[in-house]
Amino acid sequence: MSDIYSKEERSLIMSKVSSKNNKSTELKLIRFFHANGIKGWRRNYKVIGKPDFVFLSKKIAVFVDGCFWHGHDCRNLRPSDNKDYWDAKISRNIQRDKEVTNLFEQRGWTVIRIWECELKKKNLEILKSKLKNLLETKNEN
Repeated sequence: MSDIYSKEERSLIMSKVSSKNNKSTELKLIRFFHANGIKGWRRNYKVIGKPDFVFLSKKIAVFVDGCFWHGHDCRNLRPSDNKDYWDAKISRNIQRDKEVTNLFEQRGWTVIRIWECELKKKNLEILKSKLKNLLETKNEN
């Protein structure tokens, strides 16, 4: 399906979209933390790489990555219009994610990356598996 806006109009619209916190996915993870007694996390912690949640005492950084924006292959949603732009954009995001993960790991942190699709009820076991360390140590907080 073609875009109803011209490239210039679409660019103007998209330039006004703020990428400050993906609240819906973060709120789903917060509900999971509460439901499973996981404590000790902080949000919006000011550190290079901007993890969505940090567990300072455990040196764990949790990132909740949107499937489209970070290149997950769960739905194969790639726009056919302006394909070169989107391929480059998503590739840059993937590369930046790798660099940020390496930066944290070099500092001795554990990095957990959760895909947006893993927050769905049907993928609960995947989410629990990724957060196994936090679930096992929840009583230590």
